[in-house]
Amino acid sequence: MASAQSMGEPKVQFSKVVNKSADELWKTVRKLDQVHKYSSTIAKVDWSGNMGVGGERVCHTPDGKGFFKEKIVTYDESSRSFSYSLLEGAPVKGMTNFMQVVDLGYGKCILVWWSNYDEFIKNPQMTEEQFQAFMLSSLEEMTDKMAKDS
Repeated sequence: MASAQSMGEPKVQFSKVVNKSADELWKTVRKLDQVHKYSSTIAKVDWSGNMGVGGERVCHTPDGKGFFKEKIVTYDESSRSFSYSLLEGAPVKGMTNFMQVVDLGYGKCILVWWSNYDEFIKNPQMTEEQFQAFMLSSLEEMTDKMAKDS
């Protein structure tokens, strides 16, 4: 099974302590087809396949012009983690993301997220630094909304 450790040094990493138990937050995070409920940059999700390894989602932007397609690569209920590859729709090649909810005890957990990619594709819309900042702000928003919904 792929893990964050096998991804090498991440290009983007995020973590946030949440005042919920790991099981409570995981019940929300594990709903892979409902990410649009937690991100203002995703209007809807089209899901196909298993609700786990092999499942794919296409996330559509609110303006209806953009999308990104992802495939679930690993999914592990016992470690409360999953990883997914970005197949198309972002200015990167070979991107894999890993998310895990870690129990801290005392009704708290931490959501950790790593991202790695082989290459940033230069484009007129954004720099690599802007892309990474967008990813981090999106994760901050999603974590806060998932915590409230858990």
